[in-house]
Amino acid sequence: MTRSIRTRRIVLATGACTAVAALLGTAAAAQATSSRPLSAPDIPVAAVKAHLDKLQSIADANGGNRAHGQPGYQASVDYIKGKLDAAGFTTRLQEFEHGGAKGYNVIADWPGGAEDKTVMAGSHLDSVDAGPGINDDGSGSAGLLEIALTVSREHLKPAKHLRFAWWGDEEDGMVGSQHYVDSLGADKAKLDSYLNFDMIGSPNPGYFVYEYDARLTKVFKDWFADKKIPTERETEGDGRSDHAPFKNAGVPVGGLFSGADYIKTDAQAKEWGGTAGKAFDPCYHQSCDTSKNIDDTALHNHSNAIANALWQLSS
Repeated sequence: MTRSIRTRRIVLATGACTAVAALLGTAAAAQATSSRPLSAPDIPVAAVKAHLDKLQSIADANGGNRAHGQPGYQASVDYIKGKLDAAGFTTRLQEFEHGGAKGYNVIADWPGGAEDKTVMAGSHLDSVDAGPGINDDGSGSAGLLEIALTVSREHLKPAKHLRFAWWGDEEDGMVGSQHYVDSLGADKAKLDSYLNFDMIGSPNPGYFVYEYDARLTKVFKDWFADKKIPTERETEGDGRSDHAPFKNAGVPVGGLFSGADYIKTDAQAKEWGGTAGKAFDPCYHQSCDTSKNIDDTALHNHSNAIANALWQLSS
């Protein structure tokens, strides 16, 4: 072996080692990047409001409401399920009965992710008999629907399984969500968390965070802190919405709320704007809870905070 051949082979071997090291470094960097939670995209408020307009038109065509046992509720179910089916979700209707009428929960699973670590988000789809229920809880239902459709558009591949739910007959005492929890049996242990969103677009809004679980609370509070939006602990809806059956069953729960019939204080008006001495939602459970009964900024902020939480918690 001549010296020139040995030199050439040494150079080639050195180059090969450098290439391997570079590949390993790239792979390590990619792995580190993939381990970080993905950032959720912006949820367009115009799209959320388009869903609210559809729910309003459904109520208008069906006696002015979307209440349990009424044709407006069935039409709301059909609208939500149709959108989810077209977006590639695996959907099912869970039937129950209350007050002599059939009710339905819409359950939608996004393919993939570890099902023994399911992150679940829900809102109630029914209104009261008195009105169309566009803030209560069309706002939560529309926000969740657009977030679910965004999951599909982004081709999200979460590490944990993602499940969405639209509950029936919340207004008679969390009937649909309680039925679902009762039906879980041993599968209850597969729920990593349940997030609830009942009213997220109140016209005189507040920013209230459920504080039952430190991990879930932190995800929401960190997002709002980054946007310099003050938050307060949610107490108005304690035991009055669909998180209650999950909480009572030992599932970690979290959520957001923009306020109902409690009165905004002077201090809260200084924090969030709006009108002190007036209810967060003066049309709560009334016929005036229409598509005009929505604050766009609150609806947008809450929708983005929800999307961020789902992206982070499912990664």
